[in-house]
Amino acid sequence: MSDDSAQYDIVVVGGGINGAGIARDAALRGLRVLLLEKNDFGSGTTSWSSRLIHGGLRYLEYAEIPLVFESLHERRRLRQLAAHLVTRLRLNIPIYKGGRRGKFVIRLGMIAYDLLSIGKKIPRHRMLSRDELVEEEPGLLRDGLVGGAQYFDAQVTFAERLVIENIISAKAAGADVRNYSPVIGINVRKGKVCNLQFLDHQSGDEIDVAAPVIINAAGPWVDKVLATVNREMPAFMGGTKGSHIVVGRFDGAPRSAFYIEAHEDGRPFFIIPWNQQFLIGTTDIRYDGDPADVAASDEELDYLLNETNRVFPSARLSRADIHFAYAGVRPLPRRDKGPESAITRKHIIFKHRKDARGLISIIGGKLTTYRNLAEQAVDAAVRFAGLDANDCETRSLPLPGATDLDDARARLEALPGLSPECIERLLGIYGSCAIEMIESAEVELPVSYLDTDRTVLSAEVAYAIRHELAVSLTDIMHRRLMVGLRADQGVSMAKDIASIAAGIAGWDNAERERQLKNLHDYNSRFRQQPD
Repeated sequence: MSDDSAQYDIVVVGGGINGAGIARDAALRGLRVLLLEKNDFGSGTTSWSSRLIHGGLRYLEYAEIPLVFESLHERRRLRQLAAHLVTRLRLNIPIYKGGRRGKFVIRLGMIAYDLLSIGKKIPRHRMLSRDELVEEEPGLLRDGLVGGAQYFDAQVTFAERLVIENIISAKAAGADVRNYSPVIGINVRKGKVCNLQFLDHQSGDEIDVAAPVIINAAGPWVDKVLATVNREMPAFMGGTKGSHIVVGRFDGAPRSAFYIEAHEDGRPFFIIPWNQQFLIGTTDIRYDGDPADVAASDEELDYLLNETNRVFPSARLSRADIHFAYAGVRPLPRRDKGPESAITRKHIIFKHRKDARGLISIIGGKLTTYRNLAEQAVDAAVRFAGLDANDCETRSLPLPGATDLDDARARLEALPGLSPECIERLLGIYGSCAIEMIESAEVELPVSYLDTDRTVLSAEVAYAIRHELAVSLTDIMHRRLMVGLRADQGVSMAKDIASIAAGIAGWDNAERERQLKNLHDYNSRFRQQPD
């Protein structure tokens, strides 16, 4: 099926954080934008990160100074432009006798980190004595401890929501954004891209669109998108797998985040208070399989458990303590030699000048620097195609939920029936858009809760479907309401949410049961214990 009227300035392939950021940047410049995502927005690599907005202290070891500088300045921007989602995080680095990184080296790294983030609004680092660190973190292993460093970075508890807000902002600016719409063909004629085909998830039709620029922002699937081009294309990707485990509070658990050198291989890993749980990771292992099939291995689970138990001896964590585990593939450039940790984390905006002019592939990219990557990618597209575009607005324009947060809090507190815990949760997920969510529900107050803790509102389900482009029950729970990332993966609410969604989306009983089964299967991928 061909639609000659479907003409765009830019087609973006991939609805993770980079694709969403590119679509928002381009739409805000007045360009005609189509974004295509083969699954749900933010359901790939973005969901499986360490959920940090950070400068990348470890990158200093590999002299990636420009990347650290860029990351630290983008961290500052996101603390302002996504203030409801990106929060300050205190981290500790314990220093042990015999470690690969001694006190002198770590202090040099801390000084460099502070210098590269001139203008930041968070405190400078502190070097702590052994006794000072133990006083703050009494559960820490004391044998061989000689001191530590303490510094600040930032955390995005729900990276999925960062994607959704970029998508919603892009849509509001005029972008055509579509999830569950896989690209099936990119056509090149006389060395230049001319059109693209994708499958529409609602109609099942094959849609043909034209654009002078196609930006391939498919993350670890970049090569798979290039395989749809009607000529032979180079391969770029050589990603590494990173796995995480999520556990509950344990005996001796830290009061703030830790950045620790693993005893087994010297690689730093994080233990981070997250979503009323602890997020522990990550690993770094070369991976050549389909990113959709990636999973945390038994060896990785044991590695993370053993290293955590070593540094917090009273924890005694076992497989039974894991709420769930997840793994993702970093979309890194192919490097066949050298350690995985040495593969650059800076992004590459590759312009296919010889084989497919007008096609741009995004290789790499960090959650922290997505906005700057998007600005650079759209700049490249505008230059190539000679597009008439406005100046970039994303440097100073907040995301939808980051405006008037104090006013939103006051308005929520004035509503009858909202618990303090509910207000905090709503602000941490929707920010100021929580007011729009409640008002759009058109329900009588006091509000209806879905959980015994009185934090999740029934009105959120309708909002997810009608305003946030959720299609499935899994979309709603894992990437809109965020209850799928709770300790029980939201199982206690699943049936009630499915019933509400069925009434809004028009699911019959058979479809409702199918959605529940799909959710169960999705959750089972990440659980380490049998039902």
